[in-house]
Amino acid sequence: MSSQKNKAPKEKVDKEESGYASFLDNELRPSSWQDYIGQKAVKDNLKILIQAATERGVPPEHVLFYGPPGLGKTTLAHLVAKETGRAIKITSGPAIERVGDLASILTNLTSGDILFIDEIHRLNKTIEEVLYPAMESGVLDIIIGKGPSARTIQLELPPFTLLAATTRVAMISSPLRSRFSGGVFRLEFYSEGEIAEILRRSAKIIGVKIDDVARKEIAKRSRFTPRTANYLLKRARDFAQVENRALDQEAVELSLKLLGVDAKGLSPSDRSLLEVIAEKFAGGPVGLSTLAAALSEEEATIEEFNEPYLLQLGLIERTARGRALTAHAYAHLGKTPPAHFQKKLL
Repeated sequence: MSSQKNKAPKEKVDKEESGYASFLDNELRPSSWQDYIGQKAVKDNLKILIQAATERGVPPEHVLFYGPPGLGKTTLAHLVAKETGRAIKITSGPAIERVGDLASILTNLTSGDILFIDEIHRLNKTIEEVLYPAMESGVLDIIIGKGPSARTIQLELPPFTLLAATTRVAMISSPLRSRFSGGVFRLEFYSEGEIAEILRRSAKIIGVKIDDVARKEIAKRSRFTPRTANYLLKRARDFAQVENRALDQEAVELSLKLLGVDAKGLSPSDRSLLEVIAEKFAGGPVGLSTLAAALSEEEATIEEFNEPYLLQLGLIERTARGRALTAHAYAHLGKTPPAHFQKKLL
């Protein structure tokens, strides 16, 4: 009996802590243009698009955001919804498995709603065909029955705005891309200064004191990505709390060392990729499928997580024959490069 009494409060505390953590994560998401740091060109274009549509009394046109993960594509969708004062319905490409799923989503929209589809490059091609007239003409064509008895029903849809996000814009068909009449916007990596400002705001929200030097240290290792920066900040906070010490540069360096994040922000998987190319493939070039097999990793993970940052740092290069290391990669790994790299080191 006593053990059961002790267990119940623990479960209650866990749920409360989980909800509090979720609340903090949501609070870190910017809720206004002023709070959204960086991506100035994208923001300026969206402001004009929204203001013009509002003055005409119509929903904004459809917009596609693309770029590496963690740069704020979903946050921009929420900001557009807030600025227009409209409800936002959220789904993803993999979640829409059948035409009926898309039909259900579209027919449940009300006038002016915003539909956000994440990972839109993973939409089934059949579903894409149904989406075209919905985006272009505001109608939904549904085929009922099969064979000679099949007939098409056309349903009128309320005016809506489709906002979509993808990390792999090349996988989106040209007909679908062309229907984003509001614009196709690429989100760029952030500067260290912008990341430091984001960290200043995040630290205030989660209630931790961090000095400027420590913030800059996290920014330097954040992969130029706000999501990663906030993750590193929270882990450094945990370390400082457990060790009962101030969240200064030394605490940040020790916490990131425990996570395996080095001075350039490379994760263990990044370093493994560089070391495999250096040791097994003599610096490359090596094909993506071969590299993925050697690392026991998914090709998509290498392309979407590792490669963008390594390319940004100039540690690897993509050639027609595959991925290859640069002289900077050998210097970072502390390895002697092959003879054909010697000229690059000069």
